[in-house]
Amino acid sequence: MSRQAQLSIKRLLDVTASCVALTALSPLLVFIAVLVKLESEGPIFFVQERIGLRATTFRMRKFRTMQAGAENAGSGLYVGSRDPRITRVGKWLRRFSLDELPQLAHVITGQMSMVGPRPALPYQLQYYTPQDQKRLLVRPGLTGLSQVNGRNQVSWPARLERDVWYVEHFSLALDLKILLRTPVVLLSGEGLYGPRENFFFTGRDDLPVPTGRTE
Repeated sequence: MSRQAQLSIKRLLDVTASCVALTALSPLLVFIAVLVKLESEGPIFFVQERIGLRATTFRMRKFRTMQAGAENAGSGLYVGSRDPRITRVGKWLRRFSLDELPQLAHVITGQMSMVGPRPALPYQLQYYTPQDQKRLLVRPGLTGLSQVNGRNQVSWPARLERDVWYVEHFSLALDLKILLRTPVVLLSGEGLYGPRENFFFTGRDDLPVPTGRTE
């Protein structure tokens, strides 16, 4: 089967799976939204501009897991496993990646896919090599090759390399392997938080762009 045919089938499967998942999980989504709102002041969703297919931008949503304005307090953009800015509800949402569930809506709209490289922050693009830019040739995903192979424990250069490998070797069979591996990684908590030195911008890629860089 040609690559284009597989991509067309992938899109159909994405829409079907995300519609089914959103319908089945709607009570859980409402429950989480209520918990987030009750525990701390601030919005239910953390909203941030991200880069999608062919460098288009979109506003990605996830459940808020930290105190409002957390990026301007404490350790700034770095988030560790015992960061006091993480709310009690947020700790559990992060532990099982439940904060990512709102992104199922992005899959339906075509801004994301079930499987693919995680959506980049806009400022990162200026540091991409021509090889790195290949990761923009597919829709970003809820899960991906890097997420099931080390996650945040892996350095950014290694993550980019794996993302490009995924793009170059894409197949529906590979997507299936990643999807089957994802629940195992989520339940184990593998790579949820990484050492600060592994990253050139933050310990997790869901915080606002830093105002300055030292490297």
